[in-house]
Amino acid sequence: MLERLANAALFQLGWFACVLGGNSLWLLLALAVLVIHLSWISSWAQEGRLVLSVVLLGTAIDGTLRWSGVFRFEDLAPLIPLWLMLLWALLATTLRHCLHWSASPWWLASLLGAVGGSLSYYAGGQLAGVHFPYGQVPTLLGIGLLWALLFPLLHVMARRLSGTANG
Repeated sequence: MLERLANAALFQLGWFACVLGGNSLWLLLALAVLVIHLSWISSWAQEGRLVLSVVLLGTAIDGTLRWSGVFRFEDLAPLIPLWLMLLWALLATTLRHCLHWSASPWWLASLLGAVGGSLSYYAGGQLAGVHFPYGQVPTLLGIGLLWALLFPLLHVMARRLSGTANG
């Protein structure tokens, strides 16, 4: 129980460091959160493949959304910002820990993904200055649908990449 609370608190700290700090030295705090998780709560051997897989998938998804004009960031880099990639890594650390409860039944992950995904993108957009050119409500509804599909998939990845039957 304590491990899950620590994981949730670390994730929130990292989330705020990424969203409020952007591509600044605050990323070092978010990186420290990731290192603390992999040192004290889990390990690179246990979750390294999951973290890398989620970062790659998330970068592809958010990169596609950026390329299609759903998001507009202040920077003109071709990929999504580094702080957003780090957020995907931090999210991966929650799948086998504080958010493990949402893995089953699958519809619970879909519900959490739809609501939590939309709220996270909304809050992150407000705090990080991310613009939604297609309008806030249509964008957040689309993100909710996307995350209703994506979050159960992330749990499947966590289960398969952990090498255990129950994640």
